[in-house]
Amino acid sequence: MIETRNGTLFLDGCDTTKLAQKYGTPLYIYSQTAIEERFAELRRDFVERWPGARVAYAAKSFFCLGMARLVAEAGMCLDVVSGGELRTALAAGFPAERIEFNGNNKLPGELELAIENSVGRMIIDGAHELEDIESICRAKGKRMKVLYRVTPGVKADSHDYIVTGKKDSKFGFPLDEDVIYPAVEAAIRSPYVDFLGFHFHIGSQLFKNEPYLQATDAILELVRHVKACYGVEVRELNLGGGFGIAYNDEEERKPYRYYLDPMMERIAACFDEMGLLRPALVVEPGRSIAGDAAITLYTIGSIKEIKGLRKYVSVDGGMTDNIRPALYQAVYRGVLANKASQPAEEIVTVCGKCCESGDIIIKDAKLPKAERGDLLAVFSTGAYGYTMASNYNSIPVPAVVLVRNGRDECLVQRQTWEQMTACQRIPDSLKGE
Repeated sequence: MIETRNGTLFLDGCDTTKLAQKYGTPLYIYSQTAIEERFAELRRDFVERWPGARVAYAAKSFFCLGMARLVAEAGMCLDVVSGGELRTALAAGFPAERIEFNGNNKLPGELELAIENSVGRMIIDGAHELEDIESICRAKGKRMKVLYRVTPGVKADSHDYIVTGKKDSKFGFPLDEDVIYPAVEAAIRSPYVDFLGFHFHIGSQLFKNEPYLQATDAILELVRHVKACYGVEVRELNLGGGFGIAYNDEEERKPYRYYLDPMMERIAACFDEMGLLRPALVVEPGRSIAGDAAITLYTIGSIKEIKGLRKYVSVDGGMTDNIRPALYQAVYRGVLANKASQPAEEIVTVCGKCCESGDIIIKDAKLPKAERGDLLAVFSTGAYGYTMASNYNSIPVPAVVLVRNGRDECLVQRQTWEQMTACQRIPDSLKGE
């Protein structure tokens, strides 16, 4: 979807320099075509190959009213982790029965909202949560479909902050017999929930399938035990997400089949061996759908060269619109959108405008000679940019634009200063006379 025409960067048929003039910078720009292609790949290589399979897009990676509509039109389900994400989905008209509610500390009000609207699945993360769900269902005359999230004890190769499947995790039930089995038995016996099976998520930005297979093996042992001890057949398994994308030249995105095929094969073999109906399978990709579907566009301002050491090129955004370099030491690639055909002739450090030394977007970026007013496009910023954006230093959140075949439409308007301070109040004691 990215190409160069007459020295200018285009995304999905749109001139990025004209988008900057129309919407201003910083600016998140999403390719609708790229998003739709990812959904099509998942549909072809997973949903259509396994009866009852579903894809639940992980809203936390990138979400807004318009994205909810894109997910719905693609026929996908939705994985939410907060009342805010749930409300956004409902406001967009997303079918509640296709929503799966995840999260390690669902608040009472969030559980009530989900149960009142009869969301499709509740992913239970701790023993107390079952009790909370039962209490609300009892009061409202409801019965919910549930899965238990478990931590399979797998150490995935990723940044510690985004590894979630190891035993020492805030997420899910550990596989200790005295923890998971009583919890499963309680769900099986409850008149207020319909126990379907298990969920795991081992981490994010993963490039090897071995950890997924180890987690699958651990879950299948759990499936065997539940059948042997309680006579209950597991009807659904949620395999999580976390499939990696290429942020830089050293990373290579793998097709979904690389991860999913071997897991499907092991699950099929296990259930066939036990003489059970194969379960419905669910995956929860987020980053791999939205991540490399977008770029962020900045305007270059101050340029500072420290002779013999480094050249800093400052842009009009930074860690407020992309916290990942500061938080995870994430590495990105970028080009000058208005000089996309010019050869790189200098190595610079691209930094943001926040009052933090760690506000670095790209260290040692290879670019053409940068000048004030040039436009910098940073690739693969579609995941965890907008959704993790902040107002640090009282900087407004950028606008979000959706492009497709030369058409551009606004998904999110640029935040104004008035909107940013709308909830602030001056106490009467500080107003003076």
